[in-house]
Amino acid sequence: MRIGVPRSLIVTMAALFSTLHLVLGLYTIDVPTNPLPILGAMMLYATATAVSLLPGQPEKMPWWMAAANVAVCIAMTLLITPQLDPAQPGGLGYATWYVAAVGTLMAITSTRRRHLYAWAGIAALVVQTIVWGGPGLLLGAGVIGSASWVAVAHILSRALEKASRDAARFAEAEREATDWQAAQEAHLYERQFRLGQTSTMALPMLRAVEQSGGRLTEDQRRECLHLEGAIRDEIRGRRLLNDAVRREVMAARRRGATVTLFDEGGLDELDDREREAVLDTLATAIHGTSATRVIARTAPPDSDVAVTVVGVTPVGDGSARELGRSHEDDEDESVDLWLEIPRTPGSR
Repeated sequence: MRIGVPRSLIVTMAALFSTLHLVLGLYTIDVPTNPLPILGAMMLYATATAVSLLPGQPEKMPWWMAAANVAVCIAMTLLITPQLDPAQPGGLGYATWYVAAVGTLMAITSTRRRHLYAWAGIAALVVQTIVWGGPGLLLGAGVIGSASWVAVAHILSRALEKASRDAARFAEAEREATDWQAAQEAHLYERQFRLGQTSTMALPMLRAVEQSGGRLTEDQRRECLHLEGAIRDEIRGRRLLNDAVRREVMAARRRGATVTLFDEGGLDELDDREREAVLDTLATAIHGTSATRVIARTAPPDSDVAVTVVGVTPVGDGSARELGRSHEDDEDESVDLWLEIPRTPGSR
């Protein structure tokens, strides 16, 4: 996320300002004793500035580019100052354009988040200026002003960087809040849907209970147990249910079978057509088995299988169960149904 003015505007302003220094250098080209080093320094400065402002670069300047900018600043001062007389009567005027140029190049380096390199370039300028013309020339040549530019660039760069991080955190918090709200709305819809299903299934029996004053026949009591199982299916079965599955599960329970449905999210990624095909196959399997215990469970989302259906029927005298053995090792149960329903219809 970008904060502040467009980057293109900043680059344009920096390019124009850098060009101004070159114009001032050409304007005072007759002041130095030898103009050739001055022209060489101009070429170095123009190249370094152009490379630093090229579009399409990362926000943080590469370290080698920042180091090259510092080297250019040092080279400029070493090329230009020997051609100038710090004690020239009337002062040097715009002949010290390189000082502002160094400040501009280092401000660009600092803006692109290479603050230590920028301050290293300013430090080199300060030391060279003191050695060349004494401390008094720091203000007269504009070194303090160049250092101020880097300080402002450093502060603004850090402030914008912090604002960008804060904006990114706020955006992430907004996304999380939106996701939370969507999840809550989905849960609310799911609860309302399940309550509607439960009401539709239980209302006739509740009316019968009310009309009979709670005195139910054995058939009605069994039907209440079946309805309890159907309500439990709405909670645990979720997407394993459609009208066909509900109908076949209820029919299986009425003929004495125990049916258990477990939806663990394995069907969430299927579209409506694929899910309906899987559920129709499940309904057909429940309808066609005579097993007394049927278990249907969704497979993991990354599996090629959508639903696994197992139907078992007790055999023998049940001695294994009486000894506390697990169902996996129980020899008193025979598997009547083992079906893996694929995710894609027709892929079996």
